[in-house]
Order: sequence, then C-alpha cells, then structure tokens
Amino acid sequence: MTLSYAEIRSRTEERDRSLREKVMSLDEAAALVPDGASVGIGGSTLSRTPMAMIWALIRAGRKDLFCARSITSCEGELLFASGTSRHILTSWFSQGIVWGVSRIMRAYTESGRGRFEEWSHMAVGLRFRAGAMGVPFLPMRSMMGSDVIAQLPEARLIDCPFTGEKLVLVPALNPEVALIHVQRCDAYGNAQIDGLPFMDIDLAMAANRVILTTERIVSNDQIRRAPDQTKIPFMAVDAVVETPFGSAPHECYGLYEPLFRHLDGYAAQIRRDPEEGVRAYLDRYFYGPKSWTEYLDGLGLEELLDARRRGTSIHDD
Repeated sequence: MTLSYAEIRSRTEERDRSLREKVMSLDEAAALVPDGASVGIGGSTLSRTPMAMIWALIRAGRKDLFCARSITSCEGELLFASGTSRHILTSWFSQGIVWGVSRIMRAYTESGRGRFEEWSHMAVGLRFRAGAMGVPFLPMRSMMGSDVIAQLPEARLIDCPFTGEKLVLVPALNPEVALIHVQRCDAYGNAQIDGLPFMDIDLAMAANRVILTTERIVSNDQIRRAPDQTKIPFMAVDAVVETPFGSAPHECYGLYEPLFRHLDGYAAQIRRDPEEGVRAYLDRYFYGPKSWTEYLDGLGLEELLDARRRGTSIHDD
C-alpha cells in the first residue's frame, strides 16, 4: 500500500505513541487486526517467524489479509489454506530449502484461490525501507536482468536523471499492521533483537501498528543496561505479547533451533496429499488447541527441549 507523505504523517499524529504499558493476550492482539488488513510479517524463512501471532489470527477467523514478508515458509501455506490470506507478497515461497517449492502455494495460485506476488529479495527490503523513510519509492538495479519486472506493473523502469543509466523504481510498502517476534522487550515495547534483524526495523517503522510477540518481557532497567541492542523503540509499538517459543516450530536465534522432526513430518504429510495434509495440520495444531500452551504441548516437550539444547549449546550433532 503506497501512501503519500501527508497521509503517513497524519496517521502518525493520530496514534498514541506515549510511554505506556502495552502488554496483552494473543486474543487481544489479534483483535487489533481487521479482516482485509495489509500485514507485514517479520523474520525470514524459518527465523523469528511470529508464529504465535499467525496462530492467533488463523484461530480468530481473520480473512483476506494481504501479507508481505521477505521470504515466506510454511506459515504462508497455513495462511492460504485457512483463508486468512489470499494474497502474499514475498521474494521466495517454500517450506525451506530441503523441502522444495511449496506445493500449497502452487495449488492455490494455479487454481486462482491465492496470489503469490513475487519481487526480488532486495526489492522487498527496499519497499519496506521506503515505507520507513516516508518516501514513495526507492531506486535499485535488482530485477533488471530478469523477466520479473514484466510481471509487476507497480515497478517502473526509468532513465536516471543524473547518469542516464536504467534504474528500477519500487514503491513503498506501508502495512497497516506489522507482526514481529523478538527475543525480549519491556512492557512498553522497547524490543531487543539478537542475531540478524532481517527487515524488521524498517518494517516496524513503515507500519502503522506494530504487534510484538516476545520470548520474555524484561524490566525497562534491563533494557537500559544494553541500549545498543534495542532495535525497535516503544513509540512504534502498539501491543506486547509474551509467548515463550513464539516462533515454534521455527527458530529464534540464541534460544532454540527449528523443530526439524516436526517440520519433516509436516512436509511428508503435504507430499502425500497437499490439500488434505494442510487441512489436517490446521485442525490438529491450530483449531484444536485451546491455548498457546496446548499448542506447544502438541509439538511435544522432547522436541522443544531438543530445539532449546541445539539453540543454546555447542555440540557436534
């Protein structure tokens, strides 16, 4: 969604950006996302996916969300299959490198039930960067050597007014809501990210609202002891939800690795029958559990502890 600078400034001025506690439940945070909203999803592939928030939105029956993420994994399949989204903008759509291109994405796009809008990885990042900067577009060279541009009416080829070289202009992305998972934040929304931040900082500044899920809520004193680690400031945040293992079965750097056995089982289920396999998975892990704790119980304590061990120790496995 491309907005004018005046519209972005007006939205910003209307919001309450005061220093206040923003802690709420998953259900309360899900209520901040209306049907049809544009939603930016933080993390990348299997890394720091805001799975708990996606879980809550699917369970809440949200429909027709336009979702944008740098690289999309199995969460995109679940968004399509549940009807929560029918349009996903991303640079790559796969369960993961070892499992191949998404069979669900292919089934939904080929049947017209869903739209996979593909931009280059650089383009997605620069679109969020433009949104964060409050400018309508940014120039780049990425995609010029492919036929991707021909599939994207929003991209523009121009002659640079300074050098005369060909450039691509990509429009800003300003999602109505951003969903971002972090290792820790305080009750106000000052968020600290360990490891690669991916596009999350620009996403947070580009979005009108930010919902943070976090592995743990810490005191503001602890945040202040390491201010250089605070990547997202409180004034950008609208909700804070404490969700241990909030990216599972994906990973959260420094805390736990992906639950590979679970993901292998999911991939095998999809290979046997994509449509029925994803429906059965949603029934078991999304619609069945009554709480996030029950969801984690379904993943299994042994798998969670193994993921934690691999994420926090040095070993030879």
